[in-house]
Amino acid sequence: MRKNVFLDKFVINKMSTCNLILTLVLLLMSLSSCEKAPIAKETIIQQFKDFAGKPLFIRIFKEEHELEMWVEENNRYQLLKSYKICTWSGSLGPKLKEGDGQSPEGFYSFGQKHLKPDSKYHRAFNIGYPNEFDIANGRTGSFIMVHGDCVSIGCYAMTDPIIEEIYYLVEQALLKGQDKISIHIFPFRMSDEKLKKFKDNKNYPFWQNLKEGYDLFELNKVPPKVLVEDKKYKFK
Repeated sequence: MRKNVFLDKFVINKMSTCNLILTLVLLLMSLSSCEKAPIAKETIIQQFKDFAGKPLFIRIFKEEHELEMWVEENNRYQLLKSYKICTWSGSLGPKLKEGDGQSPEGFYSFGQKHLKPDSKYHRAFNIGYPNEFDIANGRTGSFIMVHGDCVSIGCYAMTDPIIEEIYYLVEQALLKGQDKISIHIFPFRMSDEKLKKFKDNKNYPFWQNLKEGYDLFELNKVPPKVLVEDKKYKFK
C-alpha cells in the first residue's frame, strides 16, 4: 500500500498544534496560580517592620484604580504604598441603595470588629457603609468590603497577595491601639481642573462636598475630622 505522506504530515502538524495549545493552557494556569498565591507572612512582616502598628489612613480613587496606604510620622501622614485595585463595580458616583451594584464614595472608618480574616474572599474588612451621611440621605446597603479574590459586587477587590499586605497593616494598627482607621473614597483625584470636567454631572454637588475633605488632607497631611450637618459632610 502506498503511504500517504501528505496525510502523515497533516496528522503530525495537528498533533504538534494540540501539544502547543495544551502547553500554553498549562502555562496560563500556572501563571494564574502564581498571581493568587499569597505572600508568605514572614516576607510581609520584614517588609513593613518599621511601620507595622503605626496609625494608618487609607484613600481610594475609583477612576485611577488606586488604594493609597498612609502612615503617621511626626503627627503628619506620609504615603507608605500605593496599591492597584483589581476591580470595583458600578460607575463613578455614590452608592444609593442595596443591590445597585455600586461601589460607594465618601468618608468611612472601621475598627477591629470590621475585620474578616476568614472571608470567602481571602481576607476582608468592612469599610463601615452606610455611614451617618448615607443614612441621613436615605442611602441603603450593607457588607461593603475591601477584600481579595479580584471579584466585586459593590466592594473594592484586590488580588490575594495585595490584600495580604493591606490586611496585615490594618490589623497591626488596630491591635497596637488605633481605635478606627479612616478610609476616604473618591471618584478620581480631585484637582480643580479634573472636577470642572464634571460640572454637568448629576453628582457634581456631592463631589464638591467630597473635595472639601480631599483638599484639607492635601493641605495638612492629617485626615480631617468628619461630621454630618444638614445632610452634608462638614470638616474640622
